[in-house]
Amino acid sequence: MPFALFLWPVMDIFRNFALKLLITSETMFQNIPTVTKNLLIINLLVFMATWLLEARGVDLSYAGGLHFFMSPHFHFYQFLTYLFLHANFWHLFGNMFALWMFGGVIERVWGPQKFLFYYLCCGIGAGFAQEVVQFLTMSGSLTIGASGAVYAVLLAFGMTFPNERIYIIPFPFPIKAKWFVMGYIALELFNSVNSYGDGVAHMAHLGGMLFGFLLIRYWNRHPGNRYDRSRGQQFFDQLRQGFEQRQSRREGSRHMHAEQGRRAEDDMEYNARKKARQEEIDAILDKIRQSGYDSLTKEEKQKLFEASRDQ
Repeated sequence: MPFALFLWPVMDIFRNFALKLLITSETMFQNIPTVTKNLLIINLLVFMATWLLEARGVDLSYAGGLHFFMSPHFHFYQFLTYLFLHANFWHLFGNMFALWMFGGVIERVWGPQKFLFYYLCCGIGAGFAQEVVQFLTMSGSLTIGASGAVYAVLLAFGMTFPNERIYIIPFPFPIKAKWFVMGYIALELFNSVNSYGDGVAHMAHLGGMLFGFLLIRYWNRHPGNRYDRSRGQQFFDQLRQGFEQRQSRREGSRHMHAEQGRRAEDDMEYNARKKARQEEIDAILDKIRQSGYDSLTKEEKQKLFEASRDQ
């Protein structure tokens, strides 16, 4: 019995944390721009299909991966399909995390059509660079993964927001985006020479960044296509300013509400309102346990979100 009394508040804390994570994840996913969100979904679905078909003896990676162009298994469509195939979960997670982190910002600045064109063009360019290297070294291998396109997105972020600071584990201090990108380029150059045969297409990464650099330089020299670096910086400044304003308004609202509440309500009214709200939240939690989170209405989800934010 004493152990059960100890375990209950721990489970209650875990339940609240899980609800916060679920609601926050749903909110974040809804705020991802269209192209970035669809790319994340497609890559995930293809990875699941690869895993399921592999259990049935079908190697989707071998069919859709990019083969050396002198191989009898090479097809031109592989320049596109290889972008959506990944070797394992961590390969997928690393690429999709970077795409979510940087791709959403770039898509909001450029717009969905230009961002999709850039992503696919750089991904195909990365595959072309890999084919050239394999021809020069006469070492054919299978290439899969969105890394070439993702590295190009990283380059776009560094060129659009060169002085924006990025926090990187385990460094305790932020690094400017331009130095972060240059560091990645230097690392890939080093690995391409000293880590040859490690199973990573380092030249494809560099090829994607090269094609991205050429595209951005072209757009920068032709303002008629609406690429403008100052526009990107203005977007980022507005994003930060809006976030700071929302934070200050939220803090001011909480202080005003607390002061007015103490003056306008006595303890009994406050406790009655708090109890009624808790009963309403408990009823929503019971509904989740019985029918699942998807059974909630939009109003119920909003109430849960507000309740978890006030915890």
